[in-house]
Amino acid sequence: MKKHSARVAPLSACNSPVLTLTKVEGEDRTRENVVGSTDAQSASAAGGESGTSRRRLHCCVRVTAVQVRKALWGVAMVMCVCSSWAGSTQLAKLTFKQFDAPFTLTWFATTWNCLFFPVYYVGHLCKSPERQTPRQRLRECCRFFGDEGLTPKVFFTKVAPFGLLWILTNYLYLQALRKINTTDVSALFCCNKAFVFLLSWIVLRDRFMGVRIVAAILAIAGIVMMTYADGFHSHSVIGITLVVASASMSALYKVLFKMVLGSAKFGEAALFLSIVGSANFVFISFVPVILYFTHVEYTGSPADIPWAYLCGVAALLFAFNILVNFGIAITYPTLISLGIVLSVPVNAMVDLYTCDINFNTVRLIAVFIICLGFLMLLLPEDWDQCIIRLTTKLRKRDEPAEVAGETGANASLNWRGRGRSSLSTYAR
Repeated sequence: MKKHSARVAPLSACNSPVLTLTKVEGEDRTRENVVGSTDAQSASAAGGESGTSRRRLHCCVRVTAVQVRKALWGVAMVMCVCSSWAGSTQLAKLTFKQFDAPFTLTWFATTWNCLFFPVYYVGHLCKSPERQTPRQRLRECCRFFGDEGLTPKVFFTKVAPFGLLWILTNYLYLQALRKINTTDVSALFCCNKAFVFLLSWIVLRDRFMGVRIVAAILAIAGIVMMTYADGFHSHSVIGITLVVASASMSALYKVLFKMVLGSAKFGEAALFLSIVGSANFVFISFVPVILYFTHVEYTGSPADIPWAYLCGVAALLFAFNILVNFGIAITYPTLISLGIVLSVPVNAMVDLYTCDINFNTVRLIAVFIICLGFLMLLLPEDWDQCIIRLTTKLRKRDEPAEVAGETGANASLNWRGRGRSSLSTYAR
């Protein structure tokens, strides 16, 4: 199988059954440009210090401008991710008041994944200098599945299981929305990140980090406290169990994807998700039909179906998955993940004004520690070394100031001594 240099990001995996990509196509070119500019600076150093300083200043300004631009895009991305995830959750809750069919809604929203590769190809035509035909691009992306491409054996062994996990994750999440409020569902689903860490540590042998263990413990404690907030009623316990199971399926999806298929580039991920959507339409379409005729999810005539709500939920979920998967091309992954956490207070504010929810002390503490654990899991692996380096730099900055102060004091004393000696000489 072809090996890829992409990596799975620690944050985007936190909240949705999506592929998490951190490999930005063109990243290597940026590094080459930076290396080239560095070599040019070292070569010009022989010509003169002024030219070198100008080039360094220009390079610093350019790097700072890129960082500012990514930060501004990150602010916009946080708002878009937060609004799309919270909006899809709230709209799905409203949909069930008129269309109580969670599996049909899951099937309908998953079918929209077919649009991933066409959307990616349009972006490829707009930005790539080497434009390829759809067939050429499709063949190149199919190499992700192996030298032989997408064969029936590869489909049933490496694609179909992930499609089932995707459907289970969404179906359990929507079922939980029928039992409990959106605030609890969105907060509990953030435990997904803790489950990803635990499974990665056990299955993938990832690096052990004490801070992430603490975050996982906080997530588990938040689940217990959330259950206790409603007094262990059967209705709330079932809803909490469903959303925790959904978070577990999502974590299993991500870890197995990393273990079986590795990491994917943008085109490969778009093709994979389009195949999942197409397979869902071809192989799972009979299930909603059976549920309809058996009156398990009976909705009356097709005219009674709120198509606007269904399309709204599917469109918001599709937009959310696009932002999470492809947003790292223009901003930092941590900012995208921050938008997922901010959806919890947004859902809480909406629930406060639209439904009867009791924000008691236990529920607030549970939501807080779950979100805190989520944020702790966003810390990089070398976060402790970064803190040590930062404190060392701060100390070095303070030391020259103290030395300069002492030097200035000694110099003033010397000048005073010289002044006195010259005055005494003149008096003589």
